[in-house]
Amino acid sequence: MKTFKLLFVLLCASTVSAVAQPAWKEASSGGYTYKYIASDPMKARFYTLKNGLTVILSVNNKEPRIQTLIGTRAGSNSDPADHTGLAHYLEHLLFKGTDKYGSLNWAKEKPLLDKIEALYDTYNRTTDNAKRAVIYHQIDSVSGLAAKFAIANEYDKMMTAMGAQGTNAHTWVEETVYEEDIPSNAVDKFLAVQAERFRNPIFRIFHTELEAVYEEKNRGTDNDGRKMYELMLETVFPTHNYGQQSTIGTVEHLKNPSLKAIREFYNKWYVPNNMAIVMAGDFNPDYVIKQIDQKFGYMKAKPVTEYKAAPEKPITAPIVKEVLGPDAENVNIAYRLPGALDTKSAIIATVISQVLSNGKAGLFDLNLNKQQKLLGAGVNQLNWKDYSVFAVSGRAKQGQTLEEVRDLLLGQIDILRKGDFDESLIKAIVNNFKLFEIEGLENNNNRATTLMDAYIKHKGNNWGYDVAFVDDMGKVTKKDIMDFANKYLGNNYVILYKRKGEDKNIVKVDKPPITPVEVNRDAQSPFLLSVAGIPATPVKPQWLDFDKDIQKDKIGAADFLSVQNNDNGLFRLYYRFEVGNWNNKKLSLAANYLSFLSTDKYTAQEISRQFYNIACSFNVAAGTEYTTVTISGLNENFDQAVSLFEHVITNCKPDEIALAAMKNRLKKTRSDAKLSKSSIMQGLVSYAMYGAKNPFNNALSDAELDALTADELVGLLHDLPNYKQTVIYYGPKTKTAAIADLTKLHNIPATFKAAPASVKFEKTSQSANQVLFTDYDMVQSEVNWIRNAQLYNPSETPVVELFNAYFGGGMGSIVFQTIRESKALAYSTYAVYSSPNKKEDKYAVVAYVGSQADKMKDAIGGMNELLNVLPESEKALETARESIKQGIETERITQDQIIFNYLSAKRLGLDHDQRKETYAAINKLGFKEVKQFHDANLANKPYTYCIVASDKKVSTDELKKIGEVKKLSLEELFGY
Repeated sequence: MKTFKLLFVLLCASTVSAVAQPAWKEASSGGYTYKYIASDPMKARFYTLKNGLTVILSVNNKEPRIQTLIGTRAGSNSDPADHTGLAHYLEHLLFKGTDKYGSLNWAKEKPLLDKIEALYDTYNRTTDNAKRAVIYHQIDSVSGLAAKFAIANEYDKMMTAMGAQGTNAHTWVEETVYEEDIPSNAVDKFLAVQAERFRNPIFRIFHTELEAVYEEKNRGTDNDGRKMYELMLETVFPTHNYGQQSTIGTVEHLKNPSLKAIREFYNKWYVPNNMAIVMAGDFNPDYVIKQIDQKFGYMKAKPVTEYKAAPEKPITAPIVKEVLGPDAENVNIAYRLPGALDTKSAIIATVISQVLSNGKAGLFDLNLNKQQKLLGAGVNQLNWKDYSVFAVSGRAKQGQTLEEVRDLLLGQIDILRKGDFDESLIKAIVNNFKLFEIEGLENNNNRATTLMDAYIKHKGNNWGYDVAFVDDMGKVTKKDIMDFANKYLGNNYVILYKRKGEDKNIVKVDKPPITPVEVNRDAQSPFLLSVAGIPATPVKPQWLDFDKDIQKDKIGAADFLSVQNNDNGLFRLYYRFEVGNWNNKKLSLAANYLSFLSTDKYTAQEISRQFYNIACSFNVAAGTEYTTVTISGLNENFDQAVSLFEHVITNCKPDEIALAAMKNRLKKTRSDAKLSKSSIMQGLVSYAMYGAKNPFNNALSDAELDALTADELVGLLHDLPNYKQTVIYYGPKTKTAAIADLTKLHNIPATFKAAPASVKFEKTSQSANQVLFTDYDMVQSEVNWIRNAQLYNPSETPVVELFNAYFGGGMGSIVFQTIRESKALAYSTYAVYSSPNKKEDKYAVVAYVGSQADKMKDAIGGMNELLNVLPESEKALETARESIKQGIETERITQDQIIFNYLSAKRLGLDHDQRKETYAAINKLGFKEVKQFHDANLANKPYTYCIVASDKKVSTDELKKIGEVKKLSLEELFGY
């Protein structure tokens, strides 16, 4: 779904004279000149076309796909002060088409859209509620007439048909970016659609999309983290738009949209000299730049005046704020720093963030998290052009106050200011960042996102600084860190306490009366047909051959599976033990306990430091039926990393103090989970699938937790290598070399120990509708439909995939078009026929709607109608079919995923790549087969309705009309 970006992210920075920049070089190819940096591992080409459009291309031939981003340097910062949220509105509307697509008859549609725009303008200026209601009724009426000429989601249909994935967009403070992952053979189709998309966007089907934004706003009021984020920015930036203009907009402005203001925004900011096209993946850059120039050459440059704010006054003393809500308590301390254009500051701030918290050897990691002095602590950064935000956060353990958490966090910052840390940590930080850089090059999305961020920050003009960023981190000294921390990380902070309680200041956007509109799902514009007719060179699918693609052998009694890494110097090693939480529910606690234990040679802190210093890591994860050890990092340190882990798992010692602290933290974590609506819904869904005894509540009781001993957990850890196991290696070593090394490093018993009997969870069979309800203080309601179906049958896979793609698996699906686009009943909705992960298990129908509580009845009715009667659309079915074919043709399963795909197939009783059968069968399946499947497995069947909502907003009597109502306590759901 289209969304706006609210993530704390670590981003590269830009420019000051204090940091030397690698020199730009210039080259020409295919008739176009571009700039590049010789040392750039992405080998990115930076073009500027005649009209000012920036194009950045990075070639990566690992798979026949391309990540594309089209961005404009305008976000909520650029919103008019009297129309906040406008950039985000526009983002949604740029999926609605132009005068050439998205319309059955533009000549007849246009007068109606003009009338709607005029009505909104009047509505915007009217304050009398009664008059506003009359005007809105007119808007609704005329919108219904206009919708008869609209083709909903035609953009999504075109992208899906060409094999695009991840269709999305986001709006943030300084950017709006449109995202697509396309097959390499779809470049011409993609550029044809995108060039048309920005030529003359038409704001059709506006009032239902407006309702989707209302829903998005209301979801935010139910999200305590979102409220913390917005209050933090509002306080850190009392005058700057970073804090004074929320990305999604104020309730008052959302209620008073102006199509004219949105059009003015588009005309002002969506100009070529303020936009960039970024592509990373498998393509010929000479061909692509020529096509972009031809397709986007119509765009005309205009002067752009960027938002310039007056400097914020310094924060001279702590500013304290509180947020109330139902979620778990925490504390957040935020500092205002120089912006990303101050590269030297950005580099030092990045190093400081890692000195404090890098997940292994930072001050927070070793002094707070490893010693379990609180529930958890971390660091977040927001790097924007004018200012950055450096935030530290912590969660309280059992019996701990937020003020005590605050003091612990500030105590570590004081250590930073004094320089009481080992300067060698900086070298380790740089080595680990180089590891991340190598990993990042494998991913097209990472490449494209990094390049787009460089454009948003500084139009890519200082890419050399970004390329040298990690090396420049290595030049930072302890004195630099101390000086910076003493200057910027003092008493000049904003502190936010998230406390549990009722937020009486929540204002929701009320549901306007909306008449469902036509979606004309079978209609196709001439433009769509022209795009479909653009020739595309077929891409041949590549099937896995489990006998050829995987090297299979034995290490002692253990199976050994390997795939060689011929691309870089990274390795990943796995020990996959055939024992899990269903065999012993204490295993996950033992796995967690290991990170706090010392050995006869090293303390827990020293173990973390050693792994971090060699740019390697380990993780022990106990799943339901398997426990997996993962060791990864630089292959040059393979022996050292494996030896160190083997020492740790063999020689870890019981520590009663660490166990007592872990129990305290675990109890708080378990208590906090009961405050999370997403965790509650997980519990309801598991209860619906399996009954009162289910995988979700397969947990230790409080009494069992209290009785747990350190010797017992350490015994489980020491015993783990004795169970049947598969050793998996992906790295530069040959099979022979890897086996030889692991034979020396990894102890494998001559015979394996039998695992304890596994608890069995059987999926239930619903015989009548039932409602499982849990009360939660929220504006929204969350509803999941659950129905267990037939046993796994591999021959059903092709029709299952086609049904999901057609019915409810994406924005072009029947469910999304009906529930959101036509009826405006929810911001988020889907429905899928979920496949099991082992052959003895059943399929499940899983459907979802998240809506305002006062729309829940209508939303449930809308979904039930679709579950019972499948609408027919041959065009939508063909689009779904083409999407599946294109996805299979361009998918490349590589690296260690080859092995995990093989292991997954084995669990399903398969010995081959199942995609081959789907690909062969997909063209033979039509609506008849999809409808038969729907009728047999979904229509007129009993469902369990899992509902999380406020009992003050949802009537029990209404729930009883659905089926028998069972109100579940948190103890029943969670098992403790």
